[in-house]
Amino acid sequence: MPTRNPASTATAAVDHVDVVGTGEPDDVPAIVDFVARLAAVQRAGHAPSFRALFRDDAVWTTAHGRRITGRAAIDAYAAAVVPRSMSEVTGHYEIERILFVRADVAVVTARVRPRTHSGRRLDHLPDTAPVYVLSKDHGAWRIAAAQSTAVFDDGQARSRPV
Repeated sequence: MPTRNPASTATAAVDHVDVVGTGEPDDVPAIVDFVARLAAVQRAGHAPSFRALFRDDAVWTTAHGRRITGRAAIDAYAAAVVPRSMSEVTGHYEIERILFVRADVAVVTARVRPRTHSGRRLDHLPDTAPVYVLSKDHGAWRIAAAQSTAVFDDGQARSRPV
């Protein structure tokens, strides 16, 4: 059953979240907040805060197909890329689904639509469709694995107002 998020933030607005499976009562809002924090630290270009969202043994494949594994590699990539990644363009994050594989593992699918910092949609740039596998360790959600894919030909998704 879809769950509505009553709050909306500039870069991590969530209109509806389709939730499958069950977690703890506070898990869906915590995951929504996690994705909002991910968007915020990317926009701020703060690599240490971005890196803190990953487990030490995480695997991340970027939208350009680069696979990055483990703390040292993610630290190096984040330090090089995150500070400038959203200097000209930002993203509007919309969580589409949270699938609880079990109570402490959730798969989150989202759509990120490129925008200017003033909020104007940039239709000439592709959306991305990230998938985050989150694990709950000591009460906190963190990225265990992530894959982001650039979406080049999804006319139906592009026609939805956001």
